[in-house]
Amino acid sequence: MADSIMSKAATMEIPINSNGDTGSLPEDDSLEQDLQQVMVSGPNLNETSIVSGGYGGPAGGIIPTSSIKGPAVHYNPEYFDRRRGPVPGPGSSNHNLGNSQEELTRGVAVEKLDSVKKWGINTYKCTKQMFSERFGRGSRTVDLELEAQIDLLRDTKLKYENILRLATALTTHFQSMVETQQALGDTFTDLSQKSPELQDEFGYNAETQKLLCKNGESLLGAISFFVSSVDTLVNKTMEDTLLTIKQYENARLEFDAYRSDLEELSMGPRDAASMVRIEVAQQEYQFYRDKYERLRSDVTIKLKFLEENKVKVMHKQLLLFHNAISAYFAGNQQQLEQTLIQFNVKLKPPGSDKPSWLEEQ
Repeated sequence: MADSIMSKAATMEIPINSNGDTGSLPEDDSLEQDLQQVMVSGPNLNETSIVSGGYGGPAGGIIPTSSIKGPAVHYNPEYFDRRRGPVPGPGSSNHNLGNSQEELTRGVAVEKLDSVKKWGINTYKCTKQMFSERFGRGSRTVDLELEAQIDLLRDTKLKYENILRLATALTTHFQSMVETQQALGDTFTDLSQKSPELQDEFGYNAETQKLLCKNGESLLGAISFFVSSVDTLVNKTMEDTLLTIKQYENARLEFDAYRSDLEELSMGPRDAASMVRIEVAQQEYQFYRDKYERLRSDVTIKLKFLEENKVKVMHKQLLLFHNAISAYFAGNQQQLEQTLIQFNVKLKPPGSDKPSWLEEQ
């Protein structure tokens, strides 16, 4: 009977899965210590035996353990790794990177949506203010002195554009006359060589046309310099100031739009929600007021410098134009050359405006 009980105790099994983990024992911290103690101080399994039979089986079922190769207890390191938690692998980092990129893309989309929303609200308010001013139902901020200077600048620009157009036309026509004089002088020179009886007469006219052509090229250089300077003044300096004026006018419209919005909210009820809207409107009003004041100051400064620059440039160019025209039609070649030297006008060599052979190809 005692042998049967011992045989039953020897055949009791501890369930172990394929990974060497116990399926029913609790996973506590003492399990690792118990396994180490059994592996160090436990009995020598080579000196014991394992019963292969069931409860009450014959004694002949005893198998010596000395014939079994390999360790009796298998140590599974994955068990302890699972207790410490999963180790992030390469796939996890890629997943996190994908999430961060998705969040960044979503943030950019939200920012663009907010920008479009603000633009739409601002456009609506400015359009409303513009129609209110046009139909006489709204008020606008006016700086009478600055508005007068702006109107004067626009009128001056139109007149200077007319001067530029006429001077350009004069340059074109005079260029054609110089080319005609050059061709006529060449013809007189050829005929003076082929007509002995009129050689002197053709020769005199050829020299006269060549002299006129030379002086014409000098006058043409002076007029071209005048046109170039006026073009820079009109299409660059004045245009830059008018661009700043355009920004100033837009800022004035925005300022009046948000000012009117604040006035409408201030005349309404004063509950909690209204007070929040009034505070937001006050902040927007202050922002656009600062922008309007800054651009008004910029316009005032630019108008002042533009006027000084215009007087300086046109004083020099009008004096050049007058002296060159007077010297040319007076036939004073020496005075014409001195005028070009005085105003540092450099003449282009003949044919410099024509494209080269390589450019034509």
